[in-house]
Parts: sequence; structure tokens; C-alpha cells
Amino acid sequence: MNALEERVARALREDVKVVPYDASWPKLFRQEAGHLRASLPAQLIRRIEHFGSTAVPGLAAKPIIDILVEVSGLRACRTEIAPVLKAQGYDYFWRPTIGEDIPPWYAFFIKRDQRGTRTHHIHMVTRRVTFKGHWERLLFRDYLISHPDAAREYEALKKGLASSHPNDRLAYTAGKTDFILRVMARAKQRAE
Repeated sequence: MNALEERVARALREDVKVVPYDASWPKLFRQEAGHLRASLPAQLIRRIEHFGSTAVPGLAAKPIIDILVEVSGLRACRTEIAPVLKAQGYDYFWRPTIGEDIPPWYAFFIKRDQRGTRTHHIHMVTRRVTFKGHWERLLFRDYLISHPDAAREYEALKKGLASSHPNDRLAYTAGKTDFILRVMARAKQRAE
């Protein structure tokens, strides 16, 4: 196994733990968004959004802040952003959007605390149609915020999956897929 494969395998085996909502999560997002804007070339960073479960008030989640960053171009992201964040200690992966080794690819960063625990996931994509799925995650976030019953159902699902797959991030994520697709269909109808 090469070094990249080992890094990916290690990252996929890390703990999956769902914890009660923490009111500091929005602040942690704002701090990281400010850090990214201050550290990276301004012409490359456009929109920065907090998404995922930590962006839904009251929802239990993995204590990792998911951030979606619109960049002006992925080539510049690889050559100008990745070196800066890697030098600051972020893990960097050039990863497929769908499945394994299937384009389109995008930049994914993991920020860790001093103990090596994940604190942030940063997804950098362009506004292109090929990344529509990333941007649609904001519809999912907004739907859960405005539909507390759906958020509670999602929370119960996540807790069960974390209990069943405590060291298998792929199985945990796959177990959420059907629920997310159902909610996304409702969210898209609502948005139209």
C-alpha cells in the first residue's frame, strides 16, 4: 500500500462518534471561515458555507465542522491553496466527488486539534454544474432546520449507525444515503 492509500485507509478507520449539539459549533465555523479568508489568496475564495449536521441547531452530530468553500478554480486550489493549508498542518486529499476514482475531483482538507482529533472538514469546489451535489447539501441543511421532525429522525439514524459502525466511516455514510436522498427530494420540491 502506498503512502496515500495508507493515509486514506487510516482516515476511514477513525472513530465515528455522534455527540449532543454544541452551541459553540456556529462560532467554530465563523472562526475557521475567517482563518481561511485571512490565510488564502482572496481572489481564489468566493463563498464559504457551514453545512452538515453541526449547522443544524439542536441536532446531535459528529463534532466536526463541515465547511463548503467555493473556489474560483480547482487547478489554483491545488497549486495555491493546498500548499498553504498543508503547511498549517491540514490533511489534504484530492478526492472523487462520487464513488471511488470517479471524476470530478475536488480538494478536501481535514483540520485536527493538538490531540490529532478531527475538528473541521473543508470541501473546496467550484460553482460548476459538476459540483451541483455539493451545493444541494445546503438544501438538506435548510430542510432539517425548518423541519424538526425530520432532523430528529436523522439524529436517531445517525446515532444508530455510529453505534453499529464506530470505526467504519464508509458504512456510516452509506447508511445515511437513503434518508438523505428522500429528504433531498422533498427539499428540491419545496425549493421549486
